[in-house]
Amino acid sequence: MTPLLPERLIEAARAVIDANRAAERRIAVAESCTGGLVSAALTEIPGSSDVFEGGWVTYSNEAKRAELGVSNEVLDTFGAVSIATAWAMARGALAASSADVAVAITGIAGPGGATPGKPVGTVVFAKALRGGNADDIVTDSRLFEHEDRSGVRFQAALCALELLLP
Repeated sequence: MTPLLPERLIEAARAVIDANRAAERRIAVAESCTGGLVSAALTEIPGSSDVFEGGWVTYSNEAKRAELGVSNEVLDTFGAVSIATAWAMARGALAASSADVAVAITGIAGPGGATPGKPVGTVVFAKALRGGNADDIVTDSRLFEHEDRSGVRFQAALCALELLLP
């Protein structure tokens, strides 16, 4: 059978599952622009339920509020594609699960949706650790400016998987 996802994505997911299994760590994912691609890659790996706690696809701001507890203040002040929103999404995924670590992804895959200062291809990531404090905040912002919509989503999924490595 032909794999559902690109081999590069599956291999990255396999590395995440294997490394977190060895670290005895459970993971969760909060996705927006990737639309479940990270969760799909993780669940392509047999036995991933040993490690993967769950995922949320919160594409709209309302879903970010309702499912992950992202506040109106954060969304109104910083926007959906921001470090503050990604951080709130990651913390919301931890709160809604028993995972030890969560990664969030939010961005503008295009072709529309760009705003001043946030062009198409802008993707923001955050990683939250259970019991972590402000010093443990891990965030990243990338611009995948030479990619089409699928390319932005693929590159964002790879980055998110990298953040899930212990």
